[in-house]
Amino acid sequence: MSVQEDLTAVRRCLDDLVRTVGRLEQTLAEPGGKELRPQSAGRADDLVSIPDTPYNHALWTDSDDEGLGVRDRRAP
Repeated sequence: MSVQEDLTAVRRCLDDLVRTVGRLEQTLAEPGGKELRPQSAGRADDLVSIPDTPYNHALWTDSDDEGLGVRDRRAP
């Protein structure tokens, strides 16, 4: 393909994308299109708070380092 043919194909694809996004925006703007929107977007009651306190070190006493093998041994 020549550069001109490539540019024409890219323009055609971009035009198709713009048309498709326009149709999607119209669908979401319609009353029946609301079910396509994420239900939890922007709702504060769905958020989970994570405390800033450090984890208990006892949680990690028997854990191995992932990918490194068992503690106190040489990695493979």
